[in-house]
Amino acid sequence: MKILISLCARGGSKGIPRKNIKELNGRPLIDYSIQFAKQIEQSYKYKEVIIELSTDDEEIKNMAEQLGLPTEYTRPADLASDNAGKVDAIRDLLSYSEKRHQNKFEYVLDLDISSPLRTLSDVEEAFSIMERESDALTLFSVNTAHKNPYFNMVERNESGYYQTSKKRNITTLSRQTAPDVYELNASFYIYRRAFFDSGEKGVITEKSLIYNMDHICFDLDTPIDFEFMDYLLSNNKLPFQLI
Repeated sequence: MKILISLCARGGSKGIPRKNIKELNGRPLIDYSIQFAKQIEQSYKYKEVIIELSTDDEEIKNMAEQLGLPTEYTRPADLASDNAGKVDAIRDLLSYSEKRHQNKFEYVLDLDISSPLRTLSDVEEAFSIMERESDALTLFSVNTAHKNPYFNMVERNESGYYQTSKKRNITTLSRQTAPDVYELNASFYIYRRAFFDSGEKGVITEKSLIYNMDHICFDLDTPIDFEFMDYLLSNNKLPFQLI
């Protein structure tokens, strides 16, 4: 299995300035994903793994090199703006890496730096799911959602009143009978190589799968998210150890 692991670290984080190299429990945030990627690289299950960093920021690039991930690639400015799509950034990195290594990958595994609460078994099980479904283009990590649009999420209707976001044709509905829904936790995304030739623009396609994590996982969007994750790590509140 030929896998490209992409680590995307744009310099212009707005919610948490300089997030990718901000210290989390005494380590730069990016280090968790670099070391996790190296763990996958060293796993006996994956024999052909290349790890690539995509960043437009020299400070991030220098920090990654100090942590064991040097790179000659620099993300183009038009793929590093607030409006640029991550898929396009990964596609450019894929093109660069395939030319550099004169090889074509079977999968791209994107590890989101802002969501490091993942385990090797998560990724191994996710790849097993992906390989069983040969027509699937993507797979992304999720958790069971705490709120359900069929039961306790509302939105404004055309009359200006509020109703549940999704309707079902039944007379009674409880939390227990509402359909299962999931929320993306941004930890990792698996793309089959064919995805990048399909014209798809986003990770959610008509041929997407999920990997539902059975442990806590969330991404860092705001400073309070960062403080909460730092507390969990510094006080050993996770049911597993991060690399």
